[in-house]
Amino acid sequence: MHLKNENLYLRALEPNDINLLYEWENNPAIWRVSNTLMPFSKFVLEQYLVNAHQDVFTAKQIRLLICLNNHKPIGTIELFDFDAQNARAGVGIMIDAAFQEKGHATQALSLLCHYCFEILMLKQVYCNISASNTKSLHLFKKIGFVEVGLKKQWNKLTHNTYEDEWLLQLCKN
Repeated sequence: MHLKNENLYLRALEPNDINLLYEWENNPAIWRVSNTLMPFSKFVLEQYLVNAHQDVFTAKQIRLLICLNNHKPIGTIELFDFDAQNARAGVGIMIDAAFQEKGHATQALSLLCHYCFEILMLKQVYCNISASNTKSLHLFKKIGFVEVGLKKQWNKLTHNTYEDEWLLQLCKN
């Protein structure tokens, strides 16, 4: 499956993406955003890739690689908690730091939302974003997501410090 525009495309994960996934998933700089607490082994990631061929209705999730049109991978975008009965799914995105603030996340998120509404026939997509993650809040609002709730002291930062998290939704009219 290729979802594309004039600048980039989204594609399914391939076995040869393992080293790139290993690098990104084990980058402590993004762990707080992804709620990761420990490194992933290559074995665990390889097992994930073995099952990545399952469709979203079976796996309840899908992760796609974001690639520039020159085939350079720059990040991932995913659906999680896919719920066909209620026609909704969660959305997450990660762009490599070297490619941020160039409009790639906006384009990738727009492509994924089109796929969700026009191909998967979802009614809504949602995301959870820490209150301090102003870049992600701006990105999702730019696409049309709206804040529908604030989860107070939702994410633990340190032993005694917690941070609020926003719930945002985008609904198909």
